[in-house]
Amino acid sequence: MMSAAQSQTTMEAKLWALQCHFTWDLESSSSKLFRLRDTLEDIGTEEGYSWLGHIYNLQGHIHYQLGFTEDARRFFSRAAEAFRQMRNTVSDEGPWLVVNYGNLAWLHHHLGEQAESQTYLSKVEALLNEYPSPSQDELHPEIYAEKAWTLMKFSRDKKQLAADYFQRAIRMQPDVVEWHTSHVIALVNVYKDYNKPLEEDILEKMKIAKEHDPESLYLAALYLEECAKKGRKIEDEARELAKRVLRNPVSSYSGITPLLRLYTMYVSMDEAIDLAEEALERHPDERHLKWCAAICYEWMIFSHKDNPLQKSMIDRAISLHKEVISLYPHSSLKIKIFLANIYTKSNHSQAEAEQIYQEQLERDLEPADRQILYNYYAKYLHFIQKESYKSIEYHMMAAAIPQQSPYRENSIRTLERIRERNRNRMCGEVEEFLANLQD
Repeated sequence: MMSAAQSQTTMEAKLWALQCHFTWDLESSSSKLFRLRDTLEDIGTEEGYSWLGHIYNLQGHIHYQLGFTEDARRFFSRAAEAFRQMRNTVSDEGPWLVVNYGNLAWLHHHLGEQAESQTYLSKVEALLNEYPSPSQDELHPEIYAEKAWTLMKFSRDKKQLAADYFQRAIRMQPDVVEWHTSHVIALVNVYKDYNKPLEEDILEKMKIAKEHDPESLYLAALYLEECAKKGRKIEDEARELAKRVLRNPVSSYSGITPLLRLYTMYVSMDEAIDLAEEALERHPDERHLKWCAAICYEWMIFSHKDNPLQKSMIDRAISLHKEVISLYPHSSLKIKIFLANIYTKSNHSQAEAEQIYQEQLERDLEPADRQILYNYYAKYLHFIQKESYKSIEYHMMAAAIPQQSPYRENSIRTLERIRERNRNRMCGEVEEFLANLQD
């Protein structure tokens, strides 16, 4: 007879062997989890959306990590139902449920419900026996696809791995259109995150994926943006795409975000504002559209470096940012910083800008958020307050946080320029700091 301790050890070994969110190294800070929760909510839950089961699975895991176990249970149940509705098959069961059942096995285990956990372990085993992977020594393509989609959402250093997993899934099951679309989006995001120009073969893959998935307006907007970067005139195509985006249900996947970025950079800033406002007029209660409009106004304000802006423009920007902060209470640090920067454009609001920064500096922020704050505050001190020495100190504080990010890279580049110019009395201190930073 196996002892209780041996049985527990065997069960935990089986749990760790599962492919699911609990074994994919998705631990993260609470601030990032709250941001990700908001991101997933903004994708929406439109009936028939192909990634709905994956969204609910990830939501369940995020809620578990945040300590909301009943919400986790509810989302995992929704995921199972969404998969069953999406897969138009005779059987309710299929390989797409392997990850979901793995999540439920882990959740019941953590809740001390070992009999239920064992039930789901058995369900996973049965599914893997009934639906083996088409390729020996590789995961089932459905598992690769969900793992890829999840990693793509989690962090920029996992996006290349996500693209690789999508490639494996596609190689074994090449007829799933949404996998091709997400694979291309993952590849494009890798290049964007590292500020690298897109290679021609990736652009060609985008074109092919767009032709096979004409309903993905998000991909269509990304493709137009890349064409514009290469010098192609895209204004008319962008306006036609905007009409389609406005007709579709609201979602962060609807294409509105990359489309507005495309408008601001290659069409017209005024038209970008008009598009954001029209979308809001059609859907006045959608928080994602308010976020999009707020960012649009911020782009508009900071692109007018020399020309004075109308007071009504700044007032509208301030009003939208305040509203967005209230709608995203757990993930609005950057919006608060943007609001402070907008205040600096108003002659009567300098005190408000400083107050916002001081309130954030006094908060107990996690390292990644402190790094963002220090980087922005350093720029504010330099460009607005004209306090160059204090600005340098905050750039060093941002760079000293060992978290790889665009904000750290920006602060390091700024410090390197100061060292190279050799005109500042803090150059020696900066040089010593950079030398120690590289050790």
